[in-house]
Amino acid sequence: MIRGIIIAVLGVVIVATGYWGYKEHQEKDAVLLHAENNYQRAFHELTYHVDQLHDKIGTTLAMNSKKSLSPALIDVWRITSEAHNNVSQLPLTLMPFNKTEEFLSNIGDFSYKTSVRDLDQKPLDKKEYTTLNSLYKQAENIQNQLRSVQHLVMSKNLRWMDVEMALASDKKQSDNTIVNSFKTVEKNVGAFSEDNTSPTFTATNTERKGFTHLKGKQITEKEAVKIAERFAPDHNYSIKVVKSGRKTNRDVYSIRMNDADHKSLIYMDITQKGGHPVYLIQKRAVKKQKISLNEASNRAVAFLKKNGYETKGLEIDESAQYNNIGVFSFIPVEKNVRIYPEAIRMKVALDDGEVVGFSARDYLAAHHTRTIPTPALSADEAKAKLNKNVEVRETRQALITNELGQEVLCYEILGTIGKDTYQMFINADDGKEEKIEKLKSAEPIYKDL
Repeated sequence: MIRGIIIAVLGVVIVATGYWGYKEHQEKDAVLLHAENNYQRAFHELTYHVDQLHDKIGTTLAMNSKKSLSPALIDVWRITSEAHNNVSQLPLTLMPFNKTEEFLSNIGDFSYKTSVRDLDQKPLDKKEYTTLNSLYKQAENIQNQLRSVQHLVMSKNLRWMDVEMALASDKKQSDNTIVNSFKTVEKNVGAFSEDNTSPTFTATNTERKGFTHLKGKQITEKEAVKIAERFAPDHNYSIKVVKSGRKTNRDVYSIRMNDADHKSLIYMDITQKGGHPVYLIQKRAVKKQKISLNEASNRAVAFLKKNGYETKGLEIDESAQYNNIGVFSFIPVEKNVRIYPEAIRMKVALDDGEVVGFSARDYLAAHHTRTIPTPALSADEAKAKLNKNVEVRETRQALITNELGQEVLCYEILGTIGKDTYQMFINADDGKEEKIEKLKSAEPIYKDL
């Protein structure tokens, strides 16, 4: 009798374990499929945008009037930004892809700077047309390379998830077609860039933001795990670590922390130099709200203080609630000037106050000792540059990054037109409108009819 009961219980346990394993496998497959679809979309959109870029640059070569050329160059700048966005969504962060990103940055800088000047008074000269023609040929080269990769991906049904695993492996990835093809693209772009030495090239050619400037010693994988355990919520984890590839400007340890007891996954990047956490993402179900948004902001500040961030010089720039999660953005303040390039962003669960999202990517890339310039314009002179319909509510100084990736000192002005609120950044040196944004209003509450 007892033996029969034991056998029955064991049978139930086996069936339950099998069902749990089946569900886990299903959920894993769903996550992998979602990631694969995103990678495929980003790659095919990148190929499409490079096609557009090549055609649009070719069109500008035949133009001469400001009426036609300025909008065309603005289009080139827009398409370049979209291509940049596509590249950032591909699993290429573990391999060097700096030359291709630099090429896109060069096109964006050239087209933007040229489009905003008065082309009737100062049309493109011969050297600038030579530069534009050089960019056109380089775009054609990249276009052909990407089309070749696209053909291989589609004809051989290649998966981008295999690329991610190949790049994450310490072994030689000589058998991955996509990795090899992208290395060829990067090599060809680099060779082409070395020949492009035109002195009139207007790109800033600034170094792509990375973590190479950070101070501190190179940490080991074991040290990275210890840092991750201190930084993440105090749970029991099974941990996997992957080291980034060589010659990148974002050398990090990518860490995956599985908490089976609480059914959550945590992903983290920690810089190899200095051991600085770049981001933390905790994937788990957030239950019914138990704490207020204000209490969540206090938890966020306490988290920053616990992990060595100077909280006295931080101000909350954004505080919002989405699906029982508090979203916050903190801005460092130096000499009463807001330093927007060094923003830290966080998400706090409103069920138990745990940090479920953290990003110090901008802070780590931009943080350095800087000399804040003295504004050439007074606050009143900056306000005089605004639309006359704007009613000014608040004015302060801020350092922002403009469209060319340059830090500029501005007057940050909050103003209203009717019921709408706007955030306006006026260059404190020349009065130029650097950035104008309409702030979101509170969502209306709809009642059942």
